Amino acid sequence: MTSKAVQERTLEEYLELPYTVRVVPAKPTGYVADVVELPGCITQTETWAEAGEMVRDAMRGWIGAALEDGLPVPEPREDVSPAKVLVRLPRSLHQTLVRAAEQEGVSLNQFLVYQLGRALGERDAAPPSRGVRAHGHRF
Repeated sequence: MTSKAVQERTLEEYLELPYTVRVVPAKPTGYVADVVELPGCITQTETWAEAGEMVRDAMRGWIGAALEDGLPVPEPREDVSPAKVLVRLPRSLHQTLVRAAEQEGVSLNQFLVYQLGRALGERDAAPPSRGVRAHGHRF
């Protein structure tokens, strides 16, 4: 799509696109969320449950500023699509995960996606500074 065609979208139309959002814990408390396709579009929240709303506000500001300045707004990567994974768990582990998700105020699915992303982020982080990394949760 050409830059001119991209500019024909409205802010609300951009916000409906399936951008890739990364959410990871921030030390000492809270979470950091960023949008992969929008460099510098980042926010920090106190709880996991707030991340979706806060990152949407950050996206609104980032995209709105780009549109006002006549700059191109990147669109979501085409390879981003939700995948389905079936995992068999022992009952005790399932119960523990359900309780942890409830404590965070999120669904079990959201909690598992977060934990998997967190594990990848910790593995990929380069010492001494642990970068903000996790993989794809879409809000």
